[in-house]
Amino acid sequence: MIIRENIPLSTITTMRLGGPADFVIDVENPNEALEAIVFAEEKNLPFYFLGTGANSLGLDEGFHGVIIRNHIKGIDIISESEDGIVVKVGGGEVWDDFVEFVTNKGYSGVEAMSKIPGSVAAAPVQNIGAYGQDVSNTLESVEVFDTMLDEYTEILAKDCDFAYRHSIFNSGDSAGRYFILTCTFRLLKGRIEPPFYNSLQAYLDEHSISDYSPRNIREAVSNIRAGKLPDPKAIASAGSFFKNFILSDAEADEAEKKGIPVYRTSTENKINTGWLLEDAGLKGKSFHGFKVSDKAALILINESAKTYADLEKAEAEIAKIIFDKYGLKIEPEPVIIKERALND
Repeated sequence: MIIRENIPLSTITTMRLGGPADFVIDVENPNEALEAIVFAEEKNLPFYFLGTGANSLGLDEGFHGVIIRNHIKGIDIISESEDGIVVKVGGGEVWDDFVEFVTNKGYSGVEAMSKIPGSVAAAPVQNIGAYGQDVSNTLESVEVFDTMLDEYTEILAKDCDFAYRHSIFNSGDSAGRYFILTCTFRLLKGRIEPPFYNSLQAYLDEHSISDYSPRNIREAVSNIRAGKLPDPKAIASAGSFFKNFILSDAEADEAEKKGIPVYRTSTENKINTGWLLEDAGLKGKSFHGFKVSDKAALILINESAKTYADLEKAEAEIAKIIFDKYGLKIEPEPVIIKERALND
């Protein structure tokens, strides 16, 4: 367990904002999770669970408490057959490393989520997803340390209350309650089937790809993302900054009457907020030191801003433009580092 003091949040989050945290602890095995929490409690300080910092925002005042970062590693095959695989993954593993591991073996279920930044532990918290796949589709269970009961336990996927960017880990009274140690996934041999999102279908058509194997879809998604999404190591951003809209059938009908494209499946109707931002002429525009990416409008890039206050101003101005034009209230996707803990 590594303990450091007075660490700026701007150095451990990819948007590069935020004042100092009193302590940052890197947890490298499950036992250290309890040790880190005991450390915080003995100092009478709140704690916050963090992974790579790809979906978290630091406040200007910093965090008067203990940041507990998940560095638990390991990708362990529980069972493998001609039909599928069950694999347990340490919460501190990089999400895309896990995706690469299973797609190289020919298993389907996460390939469309290639190159999503962040840790494996963050995946069920936000129920991350892309191009029609969500973590909830393949997650079997998570091993956690329950900070309310002070015990290690397992939570089955069916008990995680998954919805779009929602789970028990980021909502209600249980938000911040659980430190996610490992995630167990079940994936099947096979391939993702169309219909695909427009951008993915366009890439497949352009490159004459009709074999939708996990490896081919991973390569396609990786190439699409490489052309649109900034590398957080080089360019300050928090990935997709605004949530997409999930609509009822009636709401989807109304949106289409206004000329807003809706992606419909058997389970959901979705508006791509990036389309709204681009249609409103915001692509490439700058607000208080933040730029709406000229490659992917959902991305908000920190070009020169130094404070969270600047981000609040930029977010408010962008949201007003979208509401005035479409009557829709956009919401940010990243979470704020504050006393109530969240995994990211």
